[in-house]
Amino acid sequence: MMVTSELREDGIRVVTMDAPPVNALTVQGWFDLAAALDEASRDLATKVVVLRAEGKGFNAGVDIKEMQHTTGFDALLGANRGCYAAFKAVYECAVPVVAAVNGFCVGGGVGLVGNADCIVASDDAYFGVPEVNQGALGAATHMARLVPQHMMRTLYFTARTIKAADLVQFGSVLEVVPRDQLDGAAMKVASEIAAKDGRVIRAAKAALNGIDPIDVNKSYRFEQGFTYELNLMGVSDELRDDFAGTEKSKENK
Repeated sequence: MMVTSELREDGIRVVTMDAPPVNALTVQGWFDLAAALDEASRDLATKVVVLRAEGKGFNAGVDIKEMQHTTGFDALLGANRGCYAAFKAVYECAVPVVAAVNGFCVGGGVGLVGNADCIVASDDAYFGVPEVNQGALGAATHMARLVPQHMMRTLYFTARTIKAADLVQFGSVLEVVPRDQLDGAAMKVASEIAAKDGRVIRAAKAALNGIDPIDVNKSYRFEQGFTYELNLMGVSDELRDDFAGTEKSKENK
């Protein structure tokens, strides 16, 4: 399974992504992740969620090869809807979500982490939104929660990445630790939260979401509209073909 969920006796639910080789989730994987977070919301025994990953990196976004090896637009629509569902589930999870980020966190990974409540990262972690390279748009909404506006725009237009250590100065990443200490650091924060009265924490999560200046769900959905435009123009298939070594753009002409 690409996504697993385990509730510990202390109320910490550990949700793990494991989709070798780079944790680029399939359409089903994104919906499975959303379902795991929704389950955490419904389960009153869950006091906090730790979102983590196995493998070389946290998340590499959508599975572009899946998209290019399917006919029509079903995979594109599925990936966009799946990402929207997963990002929304993280943000609207009734309990705090602590993201434990290792290695690369790009594209959809930024969408997940940007909507989390607390971020800890390993010293090899880095973040980026390379969507423009593949003819897509999205996750600027979430990158803007990690870095200031002008930095976000520079990262977006250039597809550059930024190290987790550099995000500490912006206050978006709580701390950076050696890779082998990442799970422990995430559990430490989660344990502090789990020790509180769960009723208060759930109320606090709802209150904090209620005073957010940006509606992240609507903002991301707006971004996705431009992704659909680029796909209708044929631009996205051309750039994804370059990445995946396919010829889907020729098939659609």
